Amino acid sequence: MSPHDHVRLRPVAEKDLDLFERLHEDRAELGEHGFFGYRNPGHLRRQWAEHGFLSAQGGRLTIAGEDDRFVGEVQWHEVLQGPASPCWNIGVSLLTAERGKGYGKQAQRQLVEYLFAHTKVNRIEASTEVANVAEQRALEWAGFTREGVLRGACFRAGAWRDMVMYSVLRAEVVTEK
Repeated sequence: MSPHDHVRLRPVAEKDLDLFERLHEDRAELGEHGFFGYRNPGHLRRQWAEHGFLSAQGGRLTIAGEDDRFVGEVQWHEVLQGPASPCWNIGVSLLTAERGKGYGKQAQRQLVEYLFAHTKVNRIEASTEVANVAEQRALEWAGFTREGVLRGACFRAGAWRDMVMYSVLRAEVVTEK
């Protein structure tokens, strides 16, 4: 049985917060495509205390591996594709030691199924840097369709970078009732 057979999503718990902060504040954990500059220390813990990372506008869930251990997180936030057409934009972050094991693709697929089962959006989108081939493969495995390249859309490490946009529509996903 592969590691991603044991992946499950759950709300972020207090026991996750040390690793959660490390995932978002440690340059080594953020990896090549994840560091966008330092942020306010303690901000994530305050957000968790305020609303548990879950709101009508988006959220974050723990990716739990074997024995319910924290391996990363998935997140989503609302974006508009027209004045009255909200959709979700999702992302994933994994601890460095957990990358390349299938957790990300499985977690993103589970998040898509969860969001279509529990919210009314018709579209879920995700983007990644053109150079992040591993994430592109994960999104395609999770059922996303590549839509195109957004030129110069993301500023990171002193340069504007091209992003690849992906989406999945409600009609393309079967969710459990």
